[in-house]
Amino acid sequence: MRSKPFTILLSLFALSCGIFVVTAQEPNDEVRGAFISTRPKTMNTGAPARRRRTRPATSASVTVKSTSTGAANANRLGETKSVVVSNAAKAIGLGYTLFMRDANGRSVRTEPTREFRNGDRVRIALEPSVDGYLYVFHSEGDGAPEMIYPDPRLDSGENWIEAHVPIEVPSSEEMDERLRWFTFYGNPGIERLYVVVTREPIPTVPVGNDLVSFCAANKDKCPWRPLPEVWLRVQGATKAEVKVVAAKSFGQPQSEKEQIATTRGLGLDQSAPAPSVIRMSASTNAPILVTVLDLIHK
Repeated sequence: MRSKPFTILLSLFALSCGIFVVTAQEPNDEVRGAFISTRPKTMNTGAPARRRRTRPATSASVTVKSTSTGAANANRLGETKSVVVSNAAKAIGLGYTLFMRDANGRSVRTEPTREFRNGDRVRIALEPSVDGYLYVFHSEGDGAPEMIYPDPRLDSGENWIEAHVPIEVPSSEEMDERLRWFTFYGNPGIERLYVVVTREPIPTVPVGNDLVSFCAANKDKCPWRPLPEVWLRVQGATKAEVKVVAAKSFGQPQSEKEQIATTRGLGLDQSAPAPSVIRMSASTNAPILVTVLDLIHK
């Protein structure tokens, strides 16, 4: 699979049910209910739009010291990050939905297991259930993984995410129409991505100004490639026990509430459609949730 926005934008997300571990004997309705119940009851559409992934000010937070060595590809030495304490009592959850562009240009929900053909265009919406940090790594075949999110060109390289504020990739608000969708072309194949949600920043992974500076000075080394210890942690987390529920019907267009929440940076409320796939850590103490996604190009 090759996607023009992938080569231009770096921020590629893909979708499939190719999840390594699915261990949950809990009824689907309970998993879905646990996720939806953490949404706000109503969405204040009259509230001013806010920039996504901006760390909110809060008095209920703790600070975490970075242990990096100060290299160009690491977080600043001693930099502190705020993490909302209330998150500690919640299991990390991630909902995601794959939208495909139909003949009329609408965003329509499509099956995670769909096999895509040249010319197909897709977009993915991610919805975390907790405040935290988002990373996305991409690997192709036996190639080395590379970090495609955070991106130095998006939100100044920041990767803070807010509970139930959806992230749409690529954004439908892109000025260039070609960047609003991932377009399939070229040889068939399977792309694998690791969508990582954490409560605290991953040490030695560059974000914010560090990522912007690194990529500006090392264009041939950007996207940044994770250090072995980082990749071991990500791969190890794929073996954690996870509860999963997936939708059985598709073809519905993106709802107005989903569009408003995404473009204005608002939290989805409990009446909004549920994500197509919901994954939740089985343990409320788990510090990381890794979702493995495959996108099949035939």
